[in-house]
Amino acid sequence: MTDNRQWLINGRPRGRGLVDDDFKKVVTQVPECADGHVLVKNEFLGFDPALKGWMENIGGYVAPTEIGEIMRGSGIGEVIESRHEGFAKGDKVMGMLRWQDYAHIHGREIEKIENDDMLTANLSALGTTGVTAYFGLLKHGRPQPGDTLVVSGAAGATGSMVGQIGKIAGCRTIGIAGGKEKCEWLVNEVGYDHAIDYKNEDVRAGLKELCDQSINVFFDNVGGKILNDALAHIAMNARIAICGGISRYETGNLPAGPENYFNLIFKRASMSGFIVSDYASEFPEARKRLRQWISEGKITYKEDIQQGFDNIPNTLKRLFSGQNFGKQMLKLD
Repeated sequence: MTDNRQWLINGRPRGRGLVDDDFKKVVTQVPECADGHVLVKNEFLGFDPALKGWMENIGGYVAPTEIGEIMRGSGIGEVIESRHEGFAKGDKVMGMLRWQDYAHIHGREIEKIENDDMLTANLSALGTTGVTAYFGLLKHGRPQPGDTLVVSGAAGATGSMVGQIGKIAGCRTIGIAGGKEKCEWLVNEVGYDHAIDYKNEDVRAGLKELCDQSINVFFDNVGGKILNDALAHIAMNARIAICGGISRYETGNLPAGPENYFNLIFKRASMSGFIVSDYASEFPEARKRLRQWISEGKITYKEDIQQGFDNIPNTLKRLFSGQNFGKQMLKLD
């Protein structure tokens, strides 16, 4: 029998940051492949801030997690055995493969992907982050040519995609990110028109200078004070798309409601939240368009790939300290 290393959920990090004891490493045996299932050797794992929320059982849009459960996480791997007619040995697949070396999973829970030079993009630009940017902006932001689009968390995997899709839609784009390097990347490589460094600049003053009362679309990945600052500068009939709230992920506490929310009334604006899985039936078409834009050079993306099974918990922690630059992933050893 082959050993299967796994990381289990061992804590509930509510109201605090992640610590080593929140995870427990175990070694089990790879099970025999059952009817309708495939056995996948995991190669890459993807990481999102939402994983911490799943551990906390906050939100309610996914099934509750249990202490002792294999930590959830999306991944890419290769089929090494199949008892499902839709998959063959050697196929590359993606799905909720979890934090382990081998995933024994039903065929309906994974999808076959192309084994090409964009393989890892299936966890980034073509994966959840890409389609989140696509549907969040186009369905909720509803950008029009000439609109001013502001994105918080703009150097993240989702935020960087939002800005580029906004440029394709004809928007003027302003990104909010942390640090000089990320802001320079946004302007020089991603194509944002302007970037505001929230670590070293006054965001509200920056928004006043660049887009006073003229934000048509605000795509929010952060929440808290930055959301409040943006609401102070929205235009008439503005659209605010709420994607995430990384400002609260570290503590787990809900921030106070934005002081400037009455601007939604004064400016006849709308603010809506969304869960990308609501658009699952449209994913194939979205990925087709994203792949085309990438091949045409209209979209670039950055991946931050860490190494090694034992480094998995620390790789998740990187998201909450701002260490990652691009889509956070890990290659298993």
